[in-house]
Amino acid sequence: MPAPLMSLVWTDHATGRRGFLVVDRLVRGVASGGLRMRPGCTLEEVAGLARGMTMKEALHYDPEGRYIPLGGAKGGIDCDPRAPEAYGLLVRYLRAMRPYIESFWTTGEDLGLTQDLVDRAADEAGLVSSVQAVYPLLDDEAAARARLADAFAVEVDGIGLDELAGGCGVAESVLTALDRASVPYAGTRVAVQGLGTMGGATARFLTRAGLTVVAVADIKGAIANPAGLDVEALLAARDGYGTVDRRALRPGDRELPGDAWLSVEAEVLVPAAVSYAIDADDQERIGARWIVEAANMPVLPEAEALLAARGVTVLPDVVVNSGTNAWWWWTLFGDIGADADEAFAHIRRSMRALTGLMLDRADADGTTPRAAAHALATDRLPLIAERFGWYR
Repeated sequence: MPAPLMSLVWTDHATGRRGFLVVDRLVRGVASGGLRMRPGCTLEEVAGLARGMTMKEALHYDPEGRYIPLGGAKGGIDCDPRAPEAYGLLVRYLRAMRPYIESFWTTGEDLGLTQDLVDRAADEAGLVSSVQAVYPLLDDEAAARARLADAFAVEVDGIGLDELAGGCGVAESVLTALDRASVPYAGTRVAVQGLGTMGGATARFLTRAGLTVVAVADIKGAIANPAGLDVEALLAARDGYGTVDRRALRPGDRELPGDAWLSVEAEVLVPAAVSYAIDADDQERIGARWIVEAANMPVLPEAEALLAARGVTVLPDVVVNSGTNAWWWWTLFGDIGADADEAFAHIRRSMRALTGLMLDRADADGTTPRAAAHALATDRLPLIAERFGWYR
């Protein structure tokens, strides 16, 4: 793989904490990728995420669509988002990154940060928007910005459409895999690590499709019930970081250690929290048939190889969680409007087609879904470069 176009390490003068920006490549002079904040975040992690964003953008290339894929990038800050100094650190990071955000890096929420918080900090840092670098590529900037703002104002059963888009895509990837294996939804059990934006929405969509969520994990530990958890009650009882108020648990719900979600009896595991969540030792405890990567890079390569050897399929993040990013651009560029039903229908069609294409390629090549997804993206990158140009 070629080296990223740009890697940057920033040190905050007030706290000594570090932040990172990696631009993997530019397409039409712009790159896309969110900003995460977590303790222990590293330049290596951010570089891997930036390369993944290049793959995600390429996988959603549709020559007939208005949305034209961008390059891949990612930002990261080494800090606990709950720390008292976190918000001031975020503002100072965005102020330092302002020239890049104004010129070529479009960003938004990721692990540890909500879009509302990013928007507030970006305003304080003097930015017009966290995605303003893409504005020159729009046919009608005013209409596009109004459309995206309207979409962010849409709520479905009390949860914002922007929080639900990614989980809808993850759920559709799960359902596509089940359909191909002729596994009925009813009776299929799911365990989810993380009940934040992505994990919470995924749990909601899978439950409404007829699957049973038997375990969830947050920073306090795991909650399990073999008969099924009340997902809606747990979602209503979580705080802004996805931590569930245990007072909402029912008599049959059990509190377990945080890593217990790995070994519960379930057909599907959805790591939807942190990177590097499943290592070679962890994988020995997994009895599920599918692991669906709602988080970025949650399964380490050595663990994935061992899982594949014993018949466990890992559906990779570059496909599974790509719906969030795509939904932003489909809306901004005008492929869809600010309407929940239209958004969900478009996400479902696109994610089902992409997941099916990936699994078809894996079968044809005799390889893993991750290798197949990277092969599909690699096939598309020259087409994008030929039509729009890029900078490596």
